[in-house]
Amino acid sequence: MLEALNYIPHPTASNGELATHFTDLAPPLSARQAAIESARCLYCYDAPCTRVCPSEIDVASFIRNIHDGNVDGAATGILKQNIFGGSCARVCPTEILCEDACVRNHDVEGRPVRIALLQRYATDNMSFVDHPFARAQPTGRTIAVVGAGPAGLSCAHRLAMLGHDVVVFEAQPKAGGLNEYGIAKYKLTDGFAQREVEFLLGIGGIEIRYGQKLGENLHLKDLHARYDAVFLGIGLGASRRLGLTGEDAPGLLAAVDYIAALRQTDDLAALPVPRRAIVIGAGNTAVDMAVQVGRLGAELVTLVYRRGFDAMSATRHEQEIAKANLVRMVTWAQPREVLIDGAGRVRGLKLEKTALQDGQLVGTGETFEIAADAVFKAIGQSMAEASLADPLATLLKRSGDKIEVDNHFRTALPGIYAGGDCVAPGQDLTVQAVQHGKLAALAIHADLLMNMEVA
Repeated sequence: MLEALNYIPHPTASNGELATHFTDLAPPLSARQAAIESARCLYCYDAPCTRVCPSEIDVASFIRNIHDGNVDGAATGILKQNIFGGSCARVCPTEILCEDACVRNHDVEGRPVRIALLQRYATDNMSFVDHPFARAQPTGRTIAVVGAGPAGLSCAHRLAMLGHDVVVFEAQPKAGGLNEYGIAKYKLTDGFAQREVEFLLGIGGIEIRYGQKLGENLHLKDLHARYDAVFLGIGLGASRRLGLTGEDAPGLLAAVDYIAALRQTDDLAALPVPRRAIVIGAGNTAVDMAVQVGRLGAELVTLVYRRGFDAMSATRHEQEIAKANLVRMVTWAQPREVLIDGAGRVRGLKLEKTALQDGQLVGTGETFEIAADAVFKAIGQSMAEASLADPLATLLKRSGDKIEVDNHFRTALPGIYAGGDCVAPGQDLTVQAVQHGKLAALAIHADLLMNMEVA
């Protein structure tokens, strides 16, 4: 995965020293802090924070439970709507969702209730003896789920609750999807992603089969024939290309590949770390990459984006994290050429300044260079075409590189559903993927019941 950087030295710091740079971004609340913070909530009728939550968590209700000392009740309310409530409390952009909608932004204090930290407090401190949700009576139906990320596992958990058996097929050796492989190490620490998966599986009725990759040793036609329904939560597995000469030179790498290696390593000091790094992109992955390579010891990290700060998909909060970690941010500049040294390795990037002209982004013709030992692409993911290469999969309707679904996450093929990043519309949000999986499970259940009644 990191072969493109094998000529770059490792950090001079030890693994123990580097690990201190990847502790919790936001420390958890103590019991006293949670009590004080929950008391700030006004428990609004028709609360705006709940209305904007993609997974429809009743925010005011769970906060009142915390205030009343009913932590398990708070956690149940969260997990009933979002089984990934623990990870979403850590990675969800609440600053543009529930906390942005909080009415306390507009009173004399001028700051929202810290909803994310309260949600984390509830899910971190729940003390259930058994799994909080019981399975319904067995239906005798078995559903295949492809992809053990938030969308797939959310779908699997809800189907198990409804009495179905579920077989999840996962290409990677671990479940969790982006929570395990793609989120900054300082956002999900201490193996939390795997603990959350283990908790989810506690409901029973879910089997995960690893090393199963759609389009290689797993085929949609076979799944469609063998199972009562199929849910595709395959995400977007291919990194988009820049389309520049030199893109395959040693020293240029997809940011998601480096982040995955960072999250999986037991020895941070074994990772190659460039002295000067460039990250191309404007989303949360670009910020995660830039901040983490800096924390590993890169001396100069530059994030480049072809538009301005206001157009970045990374939230203001994420941009502030980048600035606090001394990431240099160069806007209004687009890559034009990967610069190569005499050994054929990356030595930097040539960029062209950009501007808006009649509402269109154009190059100004003025170019400049930034020296770097490594360049990381964080310009988005696309569908891995091999995933949908078998004859049945080619019949799925597509919108660009995403699968088209109706309002109930049904694809164009009866009995096949999809959700998460692989569908249109879809966003790079864990909370949205979880909601897709949950709603798809409800649609699958309703369709199966209807078919059983007809039969």
